[in-house]
Amino acid sequence: MITLKSTLRPAVLTSATLKSAVLGAGLLMLGGCSQDISDLQSFIAQTKSAHVGSVEPIPQFKPYESFSYTAAELRDPFMATVDPEEDDGMKTSLLNPDSSRPRQPLEVFPLDTLSMVGILEQNDQQWGLIKDPQNIVHRVQVGNYMGQSEGRIIEINESAIYLVEIVPDGIGGYIERDASIAIGGD
Repeated sequence: MITLKSTLRPAVLTSATLKSAVLGAGLLMLGGCSQDISDLQSFIAQTKSAHVGSVEPIPQFKPYESFSYTAAELRDPFMATVDPEEDDGMKTSLLNPDSSRPRQPLEVFPLDTLSMVGILEQNDQQWGLIKDPQNIVHRVQVGNYMGQSEGRIIEINESAIYLVEIVPDGIGGYIERDASIAIGGD
């Protein structure tokens, strides 16, 4: 029987073989990067030699002149302009909200959240119909109160309900202020 032995060995990859293959590939790539870059160098030289624009000089600023503010002879802005000792007939402290009066249901709502939805007449008595923010309709008449500023109803007609409110005047007293709610006014 004849046995044939092959002299060919199977390819065995060793670490030395891999290292030399990687080194060879790296050298080939490095060689590809060494192209002629003279055109790039000439562009850089041309850009550097190009005329550079002139810079405007820094503007001259006027020196700061200090200002001495002396207002000792002027009125103090934190003091009231009206002397409480001087009374020119308008004493606002006589007008005060009636804290003993029982509150009515529409006085818990701000006036701008109430809307007039109509009027009702019965036996020569005219009533206004007011809708509150909870969509409940209330019947009011002259003399009733509504709004959070002591708003007393003084007139009801087809187009609006007129009130007089008692509001602070800013100097410790109260003043009357006119207000109204127009029909359909939300």
